[in-house]
Amino acid sequence: MGYIELKTEIPGPRSKELLKKREDSVARGLATNLSIGIAEADGAMVMDIDGNCLIDLAGGIGSLNAGHTPKAVVDALKRQLDHYINPVFPVVLYDSYIQLAEKLNHLVPGNFSKKTVLFNSGAEANENAIKIARRYTKRSGVISFERGFHGRTFMTMSMTSKVKGFKKGFGTMATEVYHLPYPYPYRDTRTTIELLDAIDNLFQMTVDPSEIAAIVIEPVQGDGGIVVPNREFFEGIRKLCTQHGIVFIADEVQTGFARTGKFFAMEHFGVAADITVMGKSIGAGIPLSAVTGNAEIMDAPEKKELGTTLGGTPLGCVAGLKVIEDIENNNLMDRAQEIGNKIRSKLTFPSKFVGEVRGLGAMIGIEFVKDLETKEPYPELVKNVVRKCHENGVIVITAGSRGNIIRLLPPLIINDKQLNEALDVIVNVIKQIENEETLTHIE
Repeated sequence: MGYIELKTEIPGPRSKELLKKREDSVARGLATNLSIGIAEADGAMVMDIDGNCLIDLAGGIGSLNAGHTPKAVVDALKRQLDHYINPVFPVVLYDSYIQLAEKLNHLVPGNFSKKTVLFNSGAEANENAIKIARRYTKRSGVISFERGFHGRTFMTMSMTSKVKGFKKGFGTMATEVYHLPYPYPYRDTRTTIELLDAIDNLFQMTVDPSEIAAIVIEPVQGDGGIVVPNREFFEGIRKLCTQHGIVFIADEVQTGFARTGKFFAMEHFGVAADITVMGKSIGAGIPLSAVTGNAEIMDAPEKKELGTTLGGTPLGCVAGLKVIEDIENNNLMDRAQEIGNKIRSKLTFPSKFVGEVRGLGAMIGIEFVKDLETKEPYPELVKNVVRKCHENGVIVITAGSRGNIIRLLPPLIINDKQLNEALDVIVNVIKQIENEETLTHIE
């Protein structure tokens, strides 16, 4: 007997009732990928309010690397609740905040003294990383990259490249933000030298490097489609930052905490950032984010120029400490590599519509195209694949600027039987839809 157990259709009757209430009460702009009401979740499994058991390969969009309700985290949260919830760190000190800062200062790459400040979300952390970089350099310009995603606040929305569904209709974006090309080997034949030349051209034609405070880059683009750069490109960005006194900011919100097989994805490229931004899996689902960087840069803002009421709560801090402990004690970095290898092996089969399966560690993208030669995106097919995966008990989500990529971010504690069962569903769904498409074309 497998792990997936479906007692009703997906979504079931009780979930449909909840969906109706949601539509009446919750703003339309906040979308929900799968319209089921959750009752319980553990590890890589989700049970909905209709009694259906599904395997989760979305992992809270990468926020559940340690899995749903990891016992060590839950126990730590319960203990903390018996003492205090949030006396607010800018008011009084508590040890867990300092312990987590010390731990992150040690873990984040870079052979230099580091300091940390904690916030609520990845977007808020990215905002503050820019504030710190501007304060340190006394410059205001920011460079980010095509297809990059950094958040939905106005500054991070401005740094985010995607327009439809993110920026369209929300008014004037922040000024002095420049977008440059990021490697996309499947679709972009430009060499690393040509891509780096684009930055030089920007400096020659648009803005002087002395006006740029920071370059912000995802070591692997997540929402952009699980696009992995090469080492030379990443090293080139680091060298440009050093050459021009620009703060190098690595957005590790989705790639951090063992997701790619290293604690931080930048380690694959042998590069250390001046500032590293973290979020998502740092707190196992408890709101928490962090900015860790070179101590000299981090100390550029004066006292009270950084602040937060709810950032770095005791609940978030004890969760973060336990997540790190889980990653280290359970060898989740090695496990991420194993998961990624198993996924790529399973999804390597003849297909008319799967253009590429790519990723780093357990961060995998499946790109669907209408034609393997022209590589025309096929978002309509992806919607169908996602829907049928859900109907068959596997939770997946999409990515890519054209919505033609399925993004797999399974909890790193998923066992082999769960993973294989979920992958069998995905493979069977793809093959079924391909057969249906072939029959439609013949008719």
